[in-house]
Amino acid sequence: WHDGKPFTADDVAFTISRVPNVPGSNGGFSGAVRPIQRVEVVDARTVRFHTARPHPLLPSDLAQVQIISRHAGTGAVAETYNSGQASIGTGPYRFGSYRPGQGATFTRNDGYWGGREPWAEVDYRFLPNDGARSAAVLAGDVDVIDQVPSNDLARLKREPRLSVFEIAGVRLIYLQADFSRSGAVPTVTTHDGKPIEKNPFQDRRVRQALDLAIDRQALAERVMENTALPTAQWLPEGFFSYNPAVQPRRQDLARARALLAEAGFPQGFRLTLSTPNDRYPNDGRTAQAVAQFWTRIGVRTEVEALPWATYLARGPKQEFAFRLGGWGSPTGEASYLLRNVLGTYDRERGWGSPNFSRYSNPDLDALTERAITTLDDTAREALLRQAVAEADADLGILPLFLLKNAWAVRRGLTYAARADEQTLATAVRRAE
Repeated sequence: WHDGKPFTADDVAFTISRVPNVPGSNGGFSGAVRPIQRVEVVDARTVRFHTARPHPLLPSDLAQVQIISRHAGTGAVAETYNSGQASIGTGPYRFGSYRPGQGATFTRNDGYWGGREPWAEVDYRFLPNDGARSAAVLAGDVDVIDQVPSNDLARLKREPRLSVFEIAGVRLIYLQADFSRSGAVPTVTTHDGKPIEKNPFQDRRVRQALDLAIDRQALAERVMENTALPTAQWLPEGFFSYNPAVQPRRQDLARARALLAEAGFPQGFRLTLSTPNDRYPNDGRTAQAVAQFWTRIGVRTEVEALPWATYLARGPKQEFAFRLGGWGSPTGEASYLLRNVLGTYDRERGWGSPNFSRYSNPDLDALTERAITTLDDTAREALLRQAVAEADADLGILPLFLLKNAWAVRRGLTYAARADEQTLATAVRRAE
């Protein structure tokens, strides 16, 4: 550890036991450790995990969990870490300071086992305003920015003082209807304002109609300014369990109107689409574009754009008729979204926590469970591809596009672009 004490298997056991019990935490990584029934410390350098059933995804799940020390973490709360008192790691940089809403600083750990880093100090600055980020890197106030604004990307690519590094990401932007009610859904009404007695989104034809009304290519090109890839799934091509047979459908307004009529809504209806307006690139603009598409088939849509904190507080209470959301798949395979966003909500099982809309498909759950307990990689990938196809057919979510990740860096530096969006000092190097 950075304080000189030895890192042992006991620290791993302590971390696994702490993950589901972090004091004051509203989230966390409980799902990553839930399959572990018992942790056995074999010796100081060996730990053995006991699971109730085969769980081949355990290594990728555990990659999301940061190991902490027992001697620093026992009894620690958020403030203990934020102050630096318990922020003791084993990595290439030591904790310096943390300023809520502003950033954090780190200093090089010259004794790092993986080799000495080139940067003596690292200063992370939180710049939530798009224009401010671009201005900062252009002025030389910072060396690297992430989440390059789409409306600045072309200009920054032309700037001789900068280099831009891009990669297809694993962050999906999607839409999801309310499935928590069988009866009337708040803000969903007839055109004259009367509540609709039965939840229209429980009818797959309505979901299909709304899906067919969307022009994903236009969203990617015009709203996202070519910083997104239209999709009908949640991983880019080349990733484990990507299904090449599942492709985004072309916009078909006539067929969408026909499906609405078949479902009993020949004149359409009204709804509110809720979205964060400060969480994902162009999230509010994307929702406005979707609202226009839906209005063209008779579903008059009003957009409710909310600060992320408000959106996040209301979502778990099932307060949205339809919502725009985002989800990353850092494990690089399909089950992460299947378990979390499409999985039936089950607190004990650890599934469906971000499934704010309470979509439930027992057949899809069973297929997902079968896949994640299959040890053979080829067989597991085939099952996950089947699950992707079934999810596409049932439309528990309406995938829109995958974000492209971009970093702009000062000329003379390089950045190893990452699909998982992480901005790491260890990925920055001097250009050769």
